[in-house]
Amino acid sequence: MVAVVNQPTNTNFLSPIGFRLTIKKTPTMNYFVQSVNIPSVSLGGEPVDTPFSRIPIPGTRLTFGQLRVTFKVDEDLGNYQEIYTWLNEIGFPDNFAQFGNIAQYPIQTGQGVYSDINLTLMTSGMNPNYDITFRDAYPVDLSDITLDSTATSVDYVTATATFVYRKFDLLNV
Repeated sequence: MVAVVNQPTNTNFLSPIGFRLTIKKTPTMNYFVQSVNIPSVSLGGEPVDTPFSRIPIPGTRLTFGQLRVTFKVDEDLGNYQEIYTWLNEIGFPDNFAQFGNIAQYPIQTGQGVYSDINLTLMTSGMNPNYDITFRDAYPVDLSDITLDSTATSVDYVTATATFVYRKFDLLNV
């Protein structure tokens, strides 16, 4: 009898509750994060026609999906305000000076247009296992907030911020 040699060394599953998200630019929101997705990655391509069949040829650019972060909104709207202010500074709805305030900072400070976002995945023992760093991220959407006086129980308000980024790195810690 032949022993199976290609067994995995770790048979534990990834837990959906074992994560920590950190964004330098939004310290208040970090505490209230409820969910986050690890976005899709795709490699396009273009098939090449031949007289007999189409042959798929891999593309040369990766396309990254959007990062969505859902968080509980605190009663002072502090975490919602962090994302809202960031969007306003990028979109400068009132005057050009709004963008000038944010554009002057280098990326590394986490105070400019871009901020790295770190997602730490935990092991089943709640120890850091992997760090995913989303490089040069910025928000592109902030969901609506729904208030409802007809609710029969208190379901605290959540909001979702959507980010785009240049790429992400996956590092075992």
